[in-house]
Amino acid sequence: MKKSRKKPLAFTLIVSLLFVAFAFSIPYLGEAEAQDLEFTIRTSVTYSNNGTGVWNFTEEDRAISLFMNNSWQTVHLTEHSFSIENITNDDDGNPLAVLQFDKGELKKGENISYAVTYRAVSKPRPLPNIAEEKSENLSQIPKNLSDEYCGPEGPWQINDPELQELAQSITGSETGVLTIVKGFIKCIKENIDYASHEVPLYPNETYAKREGDCDEQAILLITLCRIYRIPAFLQIGCIYMPETESDLSTYWEGHETFISKKIGWHGWAIVYIPPWGWLPVDLTYVWGGIGGDYLNAIKKAAVTSQYVIQYMNITKTDYINSTYQAMDFLQANDFYVYVEDEMTKEIGQRTFWQEQISWILIATGTAIIIIGVVVYIRSSKRKAMTPPSPSFN
Repeated sequence: MKKSRKKPLAFTLIVSLLFVAFAFSIPYLGEAEAQDLEFTIRTSVTYSNNGTGVWNFTEEDRAISLFMNNSWQTVHLTEHSFSIENITNDDDGNPLAVLQFDKGELKKGENISYAVTYRAVSKPRPLPNIAEEKSENLSQIPKNLSDEYCGPEGPWQINDPELQELAQSITGSETGVLTIVKGFIKCIKENIDYASHEVPLYPNETYAKREGDCDEQAILLITLCRIYRIPAFLQIGCIYMPETESDLSTYWEGHETFISKKIGWHGWAIVYIPPWGWLPVDLTYVWGGIGGDYLNAIKKAAVTSQYVIQYMNITKTDYINSTYQAMDFLQANDFYVYVEDEMTKEIGQRTFWQEQISWILIATGTAIIIIGVVVYIRSSKRKAMTPPSPSFN
């Protein structure tokens, strides 16, 4: 396998699933919660060699993501079918575990499978109250953040003349960061149609074709932000979708197969907007829809729901090129990958409103008991104080 690929093979395959969530309804986004939610995420992968050569495994082939741990969630790897050889980070700083397969290669006609299970705790995730009049200006963005998150590396084509012209035409002389980002959102929403592709488009391709899916539209937005030295990067995550049926999809001329059970994969932008800091910007998956307010792409971004678990950040690596290389590698060697993902919610957890109803019922029941006791006591006192009725016998 070519050593120039920087992402685990499992990640490059997930890229092909980024549009799956949008084939379904969005029944849970925006539902208020007052407690942590727990999910189990299971992934099983099978590599098969149907060619004549040998598949020599690299660390990329054996690497699995450890998800992200932050103020919004904690995720633990609870089960893995092979022991862990070492824990490392990719070029974007995401934690990875490298599995120790029981063999280092696949010969013709052979296959190997592994499975991993994660426990994810998703926490309430309110956003600050944003408003254009409260936004700070470009000059107030910390220089160290601009230097780190505004470079031309990876898929961010900030030196493309046409994209630079587009950014300038949208922004003009505006300096308010939130207003500038709102203008980018408006432009993309009004000019880019939703369409999925087996390999992600670069931002100049998305703009030229006037189409793109979740991560492609996010990449275009991120590029426009970086052109104006607004720090931005891509984030990938999975969505719990309990009302969906199992979905089977094949890509890359049948060389990769996915089965998704109650899970969808999604991508969105993370943008630094002072004074609030890092905020999600979602162009394709907004609970309740964008409506007439383009800032809903921030306020109601999918990731603000606890049913979304953040998976990886893409800050500098060119994962589009990695995806092309993974596709070419599988097709050229007649290798195949079969992936099955499943997400389940811990049974017995109640939503915010269920909790409120429970407390209301308890309070109501208690009140009824207290009232009953009071009525009984008062009735007893009245009986004690009332003289006996005269007898006419």
